[in-house]
Amino acid sequence: MNLAELQHTFRDWLVEADETAEWRLGGGPGTAIYQNNYRTSLMGCLGENYKRVASWLGEDTFEAAAARYVDAHPPTSWTLDAYGERFGAFLARIYPDDPEVADLAAIDWAVGQVFVSADAAALRPEALAVEDWDTAVIRAVPSLRQITLASNADAIWRALAAEEMPPAACREEEPVVLLFWRQGLEPVFRRAAAHDLDVLAWSAQGLGFGPICAQLAQTLGEEAAVSAAGTVLGQWLTEEMVAAIG
Repeated sequence: MNLAELQHTFRDWLVEADETAEWRLGGGPGTAIYQNNYRTSLMGCLGENYKRVASWLGEDTFEAAAARYVDAHPPTSWTLDAYGERFGAFLARIYPDDPEVADLAAIDWAVGQVFVSADAAALRPEALAVEDWDTAVIRAVPSLRQITLASNADAIWRALAAEEMPPAACREEEPVVLLFWRQGLEPVFRRAAAHDLDVLAWSAQGLGFGPICAQLAQTLGEEAAVSAAGTVLGQWLTEEMVAAIG
């Protein structure tokens, strides 16, 4: 067996507990150590990335779900930081009647991704200087992202993080969008307010502040549109969500 064959055989035994592969490796009591370490590492990775899910489900239930995920989804990246990206979708399949479980996982994952996202200094309100508002484009901080929830998982997550009694889970009448970003070193999130998503989408398309006001005016009227756009921008600046305008 050459080196490549040995590596593939070891991988088959490690990931799939393939008995034929174990036989080809020579077996022996010492080989089980590697398989135990492999599973323990992946389980620990899931536990670290999904702390609020673990708190909500309880240790035994979470470990059972994590074990099933490890069996079904071996790592495919060079770094364990990427492991567990599909855990939320996996939980949605095994808990179809409890949407808060997958929603909590989505929040856990988003918080982790925001924490390691690229750095960018937020634009301070007092530093704002724009010469031409018609062409000025709002540039969000690179950590900004959004997810959609079907439940009140954001309230549950906050309570669990504060070690308080969480509210009972419930479905939302309409999908809820959460915005995530980083303030300094701290990941934060909130529910999207009126016009947040529209202004974000238009800004991402390269529309300036003037054209954005014109878009809002189609439904709000000109005066209300300027007020709404100004309110959104003011909140974003205060919350350190804007990297640049220009």
